[in-house]
Amino acid sequence: MKRIGKKRVQEAVELNITAFMNLMVILVPFLLITAVFSRITVLELNLPGLNAKENQQQDIKLQLELVLRQDSFDIQDANLGVIKRFARSNEETNWKQFTDILVEIKTRFPEEKSISLLLEPGINYKTLIAVMDRVRSAEIVQVTSVETVELFPNISIGDAPGFEGGAANSSTDLKAGT
Repeated sequence: MKRIGKKRVQEAVELNITAFMNLMVILVPFLLITAVFSRITVLELNLPGLNAKENQQQDIKLQLELVLRQDSFDIQDANLGVIKRFARSNEETNWKQFTDILVEIKTRFPEEKSISLLLEPGINYKTLIAVMDRVRSAEIVQVTSVETVELFPNISIGDAPGFEGGAANSSTDLKAGT
């Protein structure tokens, strides 16, 4: 004899999603709020090619370099050498003097838009970003207003050469004819 089994009637089990809904109520506003504040700034850097020295033009023009050292900033021309050197420390930098020198160079060479930043290994990131901001543009006080002037927007980054310091180069200033 065959046994006929009773079919069990199973009640539909309700899915408890209350905990999941509570999580979403908290998570969605949090993600929306943090998405607004996360912005990424991209700086375009022009790195020199491997054979850049072979392809140099015969015209001698200003090749502005800024060597960032632990105790000084050296503004120099790649062909002529140091234009201006001024002392600084990690705690204090005279940004006004730095900006004034760059504005003076820009007034003498208005067509120049490129500068190379050459860094010693110990320079911190905060200093690099501060220098890049000040090299790109400067605020000049006019009689009635403050004007933002573009200085050297095309920035290249490299390693600093060995220090060749000496008293002869430390007092060299920008000459009018160069």
